[in-house]
Amino acid sequence: MAYKKIAIVGTPNIQEFVANAAITPGHLCEIMSTGKARVHATAGGTADKLFALEDDNLGGEIATAYTAANVARFGYFNTGDQVYALLADGENVAIGDKLESYGDGTLRKVDTDASAGEIAVESIVGIALEAVNLSASAVTAAARIRMTVI
Repeated sequence: MAYKKIAIVGTPNIQEFVANAAITPGHLCEIMSTGKARVHATAGGTADKLFALEDDNLGGEIATAYTAANVARFGYFNTGDQVYALLADGENVAIGDKLESYGDGTLRKVDTDASAGEIAVESIVGIALEAVNLSASAVTAAARIRMTVI
């Protein structure tokens, strides 16, 4: 099922920030020291549960990206909320897999294999509520995934 909103279940704390660069609704984001927002830039790094929202005040849809220097809407989500986020191309996620930042605003499956090294504190932002397989994707683009914030 394709959703038309980023916030599926729950009511995020909505904030507005100037976008540092292009940001698509569903991107995992972070606030910079300049006070601007950008896509979360550290793969596997600590992340707030801050996702870009659609600009429904101006009729924007979830596919309508914000451009640099424009005011964008973001939601700080709580545990148990559901988000229609963006999954990185090449990922193969099953229901129940934990998700973290890919380093470009999209999410990836957390590698919990002991040989993969340590998982960063507060890197896990959610749990997949649906299976999405982009491992054989011919298109180099992210896809949407429904997830629960943890």
